[in-house]
Amino acid sequence: MSRFPGFSSPFLLGFDEIERVLDRVSKAANDGYPPYNIERIESPDGGREVLRITLAVAGFTRDQLDVTIEDSQLVIRGRQNDDDRTRQFLHRGIAARQFSRVFVLAEGIEVAGAELKDGLLAIDLGRPEPERVIRRIDIATTE
Repeated sequence: MSRFPGFSSPFLLGFDEIERVLDRVSKAANDGYPPYNIERIESPDGGREVLRITLAVAGFTRDQLDVTIEDSQLVIRGRQNDDDRTRQFLHRGIAARQFSRVFVLAEGIEVAGAELKDGLLAIDLGRPEPERVIRRIDIATTE
């Protein structure tokens, strides 16, 4: 694992998990397939803004895609089977390809839903309004 210089200080204790996340993100950023967009859109109900991740997954069916949350990470996998041996290609430019794309989620981010339409997989993320908690503290008197 490569070390990030900011975390090698002896005064920063307990930041190992952050360093592992940054290392994982930097490795995943080098893979360009499938291409994706991340945009901020207005919530349909007029509430807080929503983040939308859109992946170009042309050629994949809904059954060939898997969207999961694993250890505070949004993991999107695509698996295509190349079982059709009956076709004879003169040129094959569209390969049956597998992919795995990982996005690290901040605490409190929730997946609102996912939709596959016209070869684009859209995943909406939101952060719900935190409940406002008011707690009364009793004041003790000493005599």
